Amino acid sequence: MTMHDATGRRLTSEINMTPMIDVLLVLLIIFMVIVPATSRGEVALAPKAAHQLISSQPDPVVLEVLKGGGGEATFRINQQTVSKADLPARLGTIYANRGQRVLFVKGDDDVSFSAIADVIDIAHSANVDHIGIMTPKTAVGL
Repeated sequence: MTMHDATGRRLTSEINMTPMIDVLLVLLIIFMVIVPATSRGEVALAPKAAHQLISSQPDPVVLEVLKGGGGEATFRINQQTVSKADLPARLGTIYANRGQRVLFVKGDDDVSFSAIADVIDIAHSANVDHIGIMTPKTAVGL
């Protein structure tokens, strides 16, 4: 806005602050209304660790693949020796009535990986859903 002096000859220009203050107040009011209306996330409860062992879960099945006398692999299921020919039938009977089909495979250091892979294939053919590989550290509990 231009203003004239008292003499009317000189022009001075000044910023009219009234519209700026009006705009600022309107923006302030809008932000004050919007901020409390923003949505917040749902409160989530983290699961707590069970302090008791559930007795309905069956004992874990551990299949050990050990190096035999003639370079052949020998097999033990929960410390019971099983031949490779009987392995599919034995796993089938163990997992016939189990809800959780989990098998842990523990391999000897001297056994080739192809023997472990054969055991995993046999377990899958016996309808085992989840297979865990046990290393020496997991067997100790580390």
